[in-house]
Amino acid sequence: MKTKIKTPNVLAIRKFLPQSDIPFIVYAVVFFTMFLVWVFRYLHPDLTLNIFSELLGAAFTLFIIDTLLVRTKTKRWKEVQQHVNYLIGRNVYRIRDGISTRAFAFDPEIDEETKEYGSPDSVREQRAAFLSDLEKAGPQKLIQILYEEELFTESNYQYFNEKADDIWKIVNMRYSDYLPPDLVHVLIVLHTHLKDVGAYIRLYRKSIRFPAEATFYKNLGRSNIATTLHEVIKILNFLYNEGLSEVSGSDAA
Repeated sequence: MKTKIKTPNVLAIRKFLPQSDIPFIVYAVVFFTMFLVWVFRYLHPDLTLNIFSELLGAAFTLFIIDTLLVRTKTKRWKEVQQHVNYLIGRNVYRIRDGISTRAFAFDPEIDEETKEYGSPDSVREQRAAFLSDLEKAGPQKLIQILYEEELFTESNYQYFNEKADDIWKIVNMRYSDYLPPDLVHVLIVLHTHLKDVGAYIRLYRKSIRFPAEATFYKNLGRSNIATTLHEVIKILNFLYNEGLSEVSGSDAA
């Protein structure tokens, strides 16, 4: 399954500010009706004046409700929103690191300054370039560079399922209502693909249980996991470019 990633509003992603609970079309219909009533006010002055007043009151009420209930609520929960934002960034960072090392044996160059001061900036930049190159390479190229000895293990099956569950917990949090729908869609697709990666690890490992058909299961596992990992990398790069990949307190993959 190929991932269609819509481009959400960057500000909405980074700050989680819901724009409005009332669709724009509602305001448009109210004000357009007011315009028509005003245009034909000379036909029935008293009636049109009453209708115009009612519509004006309705528009004002909608605006007050929108402002008080949505924007005040957002301001009140700002710290919670920021922490959910942090949780997304932390998980995206860890998954980027995990896929780079576990699936493709990413081994960055560590210079003397990085060794001495423990700064991860150089490593992050190298990882970003590495994952960008993998996205451009496509699934067929990824098959050739899979780190099979490490990737197709039971521990990695558990790892990818754990990361999928971490994403799912964020999506199902009560406060995920503050997330833009497009971002929720991307996170759900990421969760699904991570679960699929685990499933294809198990498919590959059937070669151990059925040695007579080992070649079949290995080839099928490689092909499916390369395609799915390519979709995961696309999503991770998208989130990274939108600023949703933050270094966590614990950077272990």
